[in-house]
Amino acid sequence: ESCFVCPGLTALILFGRAATLEAVSVQIRKMSGERDGARTRPGNEKVRKAFVLGGQVSRVEDAGQLRSMASWSKTSSLMPKVLLADDDIELCALLTDYLCGEGFDVDAVHDGARASERVAEGGLDVLVLDVMMPEKNGFDVLRSVRLGSELPIIMLTARGGDIDRIVGLEIGADDYLVKPCNPRELAARIRAVLRRVKPLNPAAAPSEPLYVADLELTPSQRTVAVDGRPCELTSTEFSVLEVLMREAGQVVTKESLTEQALGRKLTLYDRSIDMHVSNLRRKLGPGPERSPRIKTVRSVGYLLVR
Repeated sequence: ESCFVCPGLTALILFGRAATLEAVSVQIRKMSGERDGARTRPGNEKVRKAFVLGGQVSRVEDAGQLRSMASWSKTSSLMPKVLLADDDIELCALLTDYLCGEGFDVDAVHDGARASERVAEGGLDVLVLDVMMPEKNGFDVLRSVRLGSELPIIMLTARGGDIDRIVGLEIGADDYLVKPCNPRELAARIRAVLRRVKPLNPAAAPSEPLYVADLELTPSQRTVAVDGRPCELTSTEFSVLEVLMREAGQVVTKESLTEQALGRKLTLYDRSIDMHVSNLRRKLGPGPERSPRIKTVRSVGYLLVR
């Protein structure tokens, strides 16, 4: 018994027949023991189901277990709080189920204005943000959030062109993921962003300030100062700068910088690290005596000048 979502389509194939997402949702509830608002005795049968997002299959052996995990996640204050902002209600429902099963506490909003309001209310760990939304588009939401918050933001959108990626990262997104995507990759990107902001073992994280020329970086407080003046960076920009400062005077390859700062491997055509370095140059300004602060070593990586 399986149901599959085809990439780029809102229709599904259920037991060999075309069906809407609503029909599949009803069928899954039936398979997991829910009928007419009542629940049959637990443990009667295990249900095997699968769904595909972006052509990738995620399989859950027991639908009841998935529902139980999601319920537990939503009531636990220890779970990372994720806000999904996307006008695709059906996609939000699917991603919410998946992320709750992965141990996240998930809320969803479906327009840009409400996304901005929800961020202002606080209590969030990560914002997953679509671009094309009613009321206020994702880029405008990103701009408004960055005026007063360093909340980690991952853009999840069908607008995957180079210009859109560059604009998103320049405005202050921590990561950019194109639809359709594997939900496992989204979960991995969220965890990577959280690791940069909240180390799994804070006691083991380096806490001594780093000094390079007129730069001062304090890992324990996640603050940066340039010539004694505070400099506001996103969580990802902070991580990139920390890696460069620890290796000051040495070339750091793009591959190494991506793995250490972004928590993932560098892929073909991935210019995320280039955009984060570009943002750092703009925010930090030139070095003493107007010299370049971060040098590009062509086809290799970057070097922070001592």
